[in-house]
Amino acid sequence: MPDISLTTVVLLCLAALAAGWIDAVVGGGGLLLLPALLLGLPSGTPAAHALGTNKAVAIVGTTGAAVTYARKAPVDVRTAVRIGLAALAGSSGGAFFAAGMSTEVLKPVIMVVLLAVAAFVIFRPAFGTAPATGPATRRQILTAIGLAGVGIGFYDGLVGPGTGTFLVLALTALLHLDLVTASATAKIVNCCTNAGALATFAWQGAVLWQLAALMAVFNLAGGMFGAHTALKKGTGFVRAVLLTVVFALVANLAWEQWVA
Repeated sequence: MPDISLTTVVLLCLAALAAGWIDAVVGGGGLLLLPALLLGLPSGTPAAHALGTNKAVAIVGTTGAAVTYARKAPVDVRTAVRIGLAALAGSSGGAFFAAGMSTEVLKPVIMVVLLAVAAFVIFRPAFGTAPATGPATRRQILTAIGLAGVGIGFYDGLVGPGTGTFLVLALTALLHLDLVTASATAKIVNCCTNAGALATFAWQGAVLWQLAALMAVFNLAGGMFGAHTALKKGTGFVRAVLLTVVFALVANLAWEQWVA
């Protein structure tokens, strides 16, 4: 355990709880959890340790949410696992490059993409509200494996925050899922991206295991509660949270890029 105060540990645990809830509903829990770790860890702690600890915490909450969803939502587990395995490979590669690559150039691009996505969701109220018309075609699944799996998986290992949100949006668009089913599917995929990145960070010795174990308990509680909330409230609620998280992610990236 790093030398941090009890107050900081409590605040980190509360951040893990809230992040678990956000991540389970629509993704984007890393938007809260990673900055909390970067601020809470002692000065001089390598950024890779915050990234690795973030993955060790997030994988527990994501797994709890995935199990909760799988029991009650109409998830195609086989398709989700296929996309997830591709995402595992992508996130492992992203984590491998994370230590030596600057992500500053990516932030403006990500902001533009997120704003475009927000505009699309706002002006297309029906997006993600209709149930799937039938099983996804082979072409749709292969496209999802490439874009949602390898592509977003690589981003998750390299940067991280917003991965769950990107997955929900991609799966809704590519597989024509409603937002609740897309959130459920995204949790299974996100488990794999977290596992791939965590394995790489653990191999590099960049995980603070004691702190992660404590925060993971709170993240698990938040994740399971968030999944229950999304299942109970439905697609309209998920859509509202999605837009909130997208705008918050844009604001966070803009702050890091031009203010901090």
